[in-house]
Amino acid sequence: MPKLKTHSGAKKRFNLTKSGKVKRAHAFKSHILTKKTTKRCRRLRDAAYADVTNEATIKKMIPYK
Repeated sequence: MPKLKTHSGAKKRFNLTKSGKVKRAHAFKSHILTKKTTKRCRRLRDAAYADVTNEATIKKMIPYK
């Protein structure tokens, strides 16, 4: 069976934990931060987990992570 290609966008955005969950970052944290509250920006810093419904799709995109 041939090797699978990793999805370039997915490899930059997702990581797998030891338990197999998909770790992701929050959106809306890159620019125009002046109008967002400090509390909101602080909460966006924390990592989150991808939803279970999307997990299988993401794992197919990053087969070797």
